[in-house]
Amino acid sequence: MGFNPLEHQGIPLDRQLRSWRELDVEPIDPDHADPYTRCRVITMNGIEVEAILFSHQLARNTVDPEVKRQLAQVRYIEAQQQKAVNWLLPGLASVLETTIAYEQVAVDLTGWVARHEPDPYLKQAYEFGVLEDFDHLYRYANLYEMIEHRKAESIVDGLTEVMPGRPTKYHHRHPADNVREPYDRSTTNPLSKLHALTIMSAEQQTMNFYMNVGPQYMEPIARQLYQEIGLIEEEHVTHYESLVDPGETWWEQLVNHEYNECYLYHSFMEQEPDPKVRAIWELHLNMELEHLRIACDLMRRHDGREPQEVLAPELPNVLTFEENKTFVRNLLDTQIDLTTLGAGYVRDAHERFEKLQEQIHGGEEPPSERVMVQHDEMFGREYRVETEGEHPDPALREGH
Repeated sequence: MGFNPLEHQGIPLDRQLRSWRELDVEPIDPDHADPYTRCRVITMNGIEVEAILFSHQLARNTVDPEVKRQLAQVRYIEAQQQKAVNWLLPGLASVLETTIAYEQVAVDLTGWVARHEPDPYLKQAYEFGVLEDFDHLYRYANLYEMIEHRKAESIVDGLTEVMPGRPTKYHHRHPADNVREPYDRSTTNPLSKLHALTIMSAEQQTMNFYMNVGPQYMEPIARQLYQEIGLIEEEHVTHYESLVDPGETWWEQLVNHEYNECYLYHSFMEQEPDPKVRAIWELHLNMELEHLRIACDLMRRHDGREPQEVLAPELPNVLTFEENKTFVRNLLDTQIDLTTLGAGYVRDAHERFEKLQEQIHGGEEPPSERVMVQHDEMFGREYRVETEGEHPDPALREGH
């Protein structure tokens, strides 16, 4: 039998508060930690930030003072969890190093979700997005060598390749074409709900990160690249959040959030090689089991429904950080020329796409192209990590 979080008792809420000493976690070693440990940390930070922001929005939309107080209690614990998780990142890492790790998360988390998504339409949405994050990784890796004279392979550790994806300059689309069709909450596989919430949360934290750290750089090309890719991350959040059925009630969404946190902490606890980090995943899982129980009580009281009506009877197979090289290469070979039209996908540029491209680029090359020109001027080549051979698309092989 699988793990059913509804059948397990967590730590009582009044015993979850931690002191400063307990929150002062030891960060991971940037030089010796498993790269996927860093990816799990970044992912769970995004999940906790989404939980906090969602709880704030729910509190702003309820008139019941008792519900507000209940949400505030859980949210304060979630805020402590977020601090413990995000503070696992080492202060030694530069913003660009963390950025490259964020993009590795985007590639390998979205890649895994795309491979395991049961709904063909949702699967296509993840496949489309992963080729764009893959290109962002490539652009930032070239910026990293230019500014810090270091190589991204020390961060991705050969687990994720670094080479062109769908070119970033083609990611700028008319906003109407970033809105997808939502799943149907009454018929969709419960796993699909978890996938959508996970990827939306991960992209949202990337959007937030870039919009805040971009202007901290002095180098014009760095400021410009963060500005460009930061705009695309907003598109990605629109893309992924629109997959969630807007007909889900606040209480249904609350239960889905808490269930997803249990799923991810359980998944990461199962695969984490670092014993100190694994202990945090386990502790937080036991906290989330209680948060889920509270959310389920609120749903019964205010929605008049049983949580079992909307949740999976047990957690799915663990979500795993692992290599997706073959999968991504297949997408590069088959989907690199896609763009969006309405809620669908097309291979040919259309009038709305071309007009937006003309307006935003203004007849000039965008920062994502200029960073490559400047890198080539400095080093006489591009920066790539192609562990599985040359690029699947002949037009995107080096020197073409």
